[in-house]
Amino acid sequence: MTAIARSDDTVSRRDAPANGLVKDSMILGGRAVREALRTPDSLLPTMFIPLFFLVVNVGQAARIFPSSDTPFLEGQSYGAFQLPASLLLSASFGAAALYLVEEIEGGYFDKLRAAPISRMALVLGRLYAEFLKTAVVATVMVGLALAFGIRIASGVAGFVVLLVLVSAWAMVFSGFMQLIALKSRSAAATQGASMVFFPLLFLTPNFVPRDQLTRPMEIAATINPVTYVMEACRSLILHGFDGAALGKGFAVVAVAMALMLTLSVRMVNGYD
Repeated sequence: MTAIARSDDTVSRRDAPANGLVKDSMILGGRAVREALRTPDSLLPTMFIPLFFLVVNVGQAARIFPSSDTPFLEGQSYGAFQLPASLLLSASFGAAALYLVEEIEGGYFDKLRAAPISRMALVLGRLYAEFLKTAVVATVMVGLALAFGIRIASGVAGFVVLLVLVSAWAMVFSGFMQLIALKSRSAAATQGASMVFFPLLFLTPNFVPRDQLTRPMEIAATINPVTYVMEACRSLILHGFDGAALGKGFAVVAVAMALMLTLSVRMVNGYD
């Protein structure tokens, strides 16, 4: 009888309706937000390190690319060109995977798996919190950039789209880190794996547009999915609404999100 009850309970969890998925994931997301609020100092590296790279990169190259003589800057400062790289860097500091490792080590994750909630909710809960946290950090960073003369060419609507794109990318990145946490169950391995973003970030048209890179770097940037997210963000700041660039950027995020969620649910279902 116990085996039958467990089997029926597993089926009910896996067949949870869509409204149950939303409710469960929002509850878990709210819990993750409260955890973040209890440790506000953890947001300092998320904001300080990207701003540090922004200041250093602009300080090194601003004179090489003056706004008046550099066509790709569209009349803005070099800081406007560098801002998307800093925003994407801030999106790579998600702590969702490390919190997940703590839950695994403490046994709380096993309790969540035993609860009658959707497997997808277990994955999405913390990712919602990462979306919100990244949106707040990105808003502060853009506000500081505006104070130094950088403007968003696409206006208020473009600013909102920029926040959504960067925050959605943070969900994708944190989701893949959660996969590593589930596989390794190790905080050290998870923390080390997060460093993979830095090579991906620098294999992009980070300092100049893609058509001004050397041929090997241009090839590397073209096959790097982060490039299209960066170019979509950059188009909103420098050009306005560029349908082609935004389409590619959101397509990369959508495909990566679908792949991440599929692998995550499979990993949770096969978790032992």
